[in-house]
Amino acid sequence: MRRALVSAGYERALRPILFKARGGDPERIHEDMIGALATLARVPGARSLVGALTRTPSSPVEVAGIRFPGRVGLAAGMDKDGLAALAWQRLGFAFAELGTVTAIPQPGNPRPRVFRATASGGLVNRMGFNNHGARALADRLASKGVYRGNGAAGIPLGISLGKSKVVEVTDAVADYLTSFDAVQPHADYIAVNVSSPNTPGLRTLQDGGALAELLGALTERARALDAARPVPVLVKIAPDLTWPQVDEVLAAATDAGVSGLIATNTTLSRDGLAPADAHLAQEAGGLSGRPLTARARAVVGYVAGHCDLPVIGSGGVMTGADARALLDAGASLVQIYTGFVYAGPALIGAINEEVG
Repeated sequence: MRRALVSAGYERALRPILFKARGGDPERIHEDMIGALATLARVPGARSLVGALTRTPSSPVEVAGIRFPGRVGLAAGMDKDGLAALAWQRLGFAFAELGTVTAIPQPGNPRPRVFRATASGGLVNRMGFNNHGARALADRLASKGVYRGNGAAGIPLGISLGKSKVVEVTDAVADYLTSFDAVQPHADYIAVNVSSPNTPGLRTLQDGGALAELLGALTERARALDAARPVPVLVKIAPDLTWPQVDEVLAAATDAGVSGLIATNTTLSRDGLAPADAHLAQEAGGLSGRPLTARARAVVGYVAGHCDLPVIGSGGVMTGADARALLDAGASLVQIYTGFVYAGPALIGAINEEVG
């Protein structure tokens, strides 16, 4: 009953208001929402009320040496700079992935750069890793008392790292290491984003040799900083790779000793767009949401069937059944982003009820 009320309240009342606010600009609405959640995290009464409305029972699970209180996490991109890091637990998430951040602060691509494919249940974005930089995120988390393993955020926090746009691909390893050094004291795990379609040349880092060098450097640095308990390093892959390309990623990841994979990122494909959203096929950027559901499931199934590393399923999780399908395909955890935009916090409860 409680979840049904939250669902109806969001989809029938709050979402229509949000989608029309700020002239209908999705990015400005997103910024307002993150600001509101950051405020929420500082108000005890509001925290308690939201938690009472949104929290649903879930079963803990251990993945990559981390104990997660449930299986539903927030995907990277929603809270790039960690402004709402202390709020995500209150909405029912079992973990949240902050970022993607880069070593050099950057504004991202020109606006507008986010487009709703409402009829398709999707989003097209070409944000381009807009963020205040890895050092700024580290300082913000330190000011909140968030350090690896101390539970200050109430849930595990991952941090996603990307390449600075102004840095050449040939210098990517040093760039990622700079970000890694800044944020690793505050991260329960590190996600290596080499699969966003919105930074020129980034996806070439998924090639076997380049990826092996990058992941090897990051896992070596993690062990050097804490030989007894190195921070887990996970790699996020694109849904557009061929199976032989996925095999290269898996080989590089396994050889480097990473702790897991995240499948998948947004897609360059425009398959699955409804006729009413056909005009968005011409917009550059990555497509997420319902058009990605089937492909993400296929990639998760392939990855889980071809390596022993744990997989976090991400992409097109719009319902509890979608999450269950990813888990059945071999994922250990799931992440949501676009589904959260369309369904609100009730989606977390729906997934928890579906997967237990």
